Amino acid sequence: MPNVLVLGAGGRIARWATGMLADNDATLTLFLREAKRLTGAPASARIIEGDVLDRDRLADAVRGQDIVYANLAGDLDLQAERVVEAMEEQGVSRLIFITSLGIYDEVPGAFGEWNRRQIGGMLPPYRAAADAIEASALDYTILRPAWLTDVDEIDYEVTRRDEPFRGTEVSRKSVAAVVTDIVISPDLWSRSNLGVDKPGTDGAKPSFL
Repeated sequence: MPNVLVLGAGGRIARWATGMLADNDATLTLFLREAKRLTGAPASARIIEGDVLDRDRLADAVRGQDIVYANLAGDLDLQAERVVEAMEEQGVSRLIFITSLGIYDEVPGAFGEWNRRQIGGMLPPYRAAADAIEASALDYTILRPAWLTDVDEIDYEVTRRDEPFRGTEVSRKSVAAVVTDIVISPDLWSRSNLGVDKPGTDGAKPSFL
């Protein structure tokens, strides 16, 4: 199994993914701002406390990796630029990057209108992050999950960048499963941009809201 760097390792999707990757014998480096937030990390994992915007710290984390999985929040556009820069400098190509549904106005119907009202103002930096990654030479997979749940299940479908988004929600565990599948088979969804949702969850908004 490859060497995998998890950026934003304290996040809830990343925690699911870390466990799945450890079960598949990946060699893990877990990068997050506050190491004390990390619980239940595999004993064999290397843990780095730092900020993705810190060029030197990020370069140290990226060096020697086979795959970078980024599950970040905040200034996603700036963070994506730093990740691309560090990977290109260190000669690491494979990237899995989480953004958000709605960045292409690809969510149709009543749910699309509701989603724009809820998070439309937050989406420009997420779109800019995706644009920066797609403009790079990296071997990327961008994932745009639906609204997230903590249901303990793996049940998902994907849509391409140029297809209308389907569904309204998906479990964090399901998104982590997509990440894990890509790590196990790095050619899967190469240079792809995918919406991720749970089948059969179409509606005007997620069922839990």
